[in-house]
Amino acid sequence: MRKALKQAYRRELSLARKAEAVADFPQAFSHLERAHILSQRFALAHAATHLRMLWLGFRTDDSREVLGQLTRAFAALLFSRIWVPPGNTGRASVSAFASMPIPQDLAEVLADA
Repeated sequence: MRKALKQAYRRELSLARKAEAVADFPQAFSHLERAHILSQRFALAHAATHLRMLWLGFRTDDSREVLGQLTRAFAALLFSRIWVPPGNTGRASVSAFASMPIPQDLAEVLADA
C-alpha cells in the first residue's frame, strides 16, 4: 500500500474510532465504508475493515451486519487480489458484488496508488 493511500486509510479508521467513542455509529460506519473502498485490493487491510464493521454490528445489535461481515471478512482474505467490485462500501446492506460510485476524494487517492 503506497504512503498516501495508507495515510488516507488510517485517517478513515481513526475517524471511525472517534465517532464510535461518542456513540455516533452511523458516522463510524460511514468512515469504515470509506476505509473499505481504500483497502479493497489489500487482503489484510480489507479483512481488518470488515472486522471493524463486524464489531460495530455487535455494538449496534445489528444481526444482519454481524452475519454479513463474518462472511465478508473471510471472503476478503481470499478474493482481494483476484476481484473486488470497485467502490463497494462493504456493508451487509449492499450486494457484495455491486460496483458503486467512488467518492471523488477517494478516487484521487486510488488513482495515485
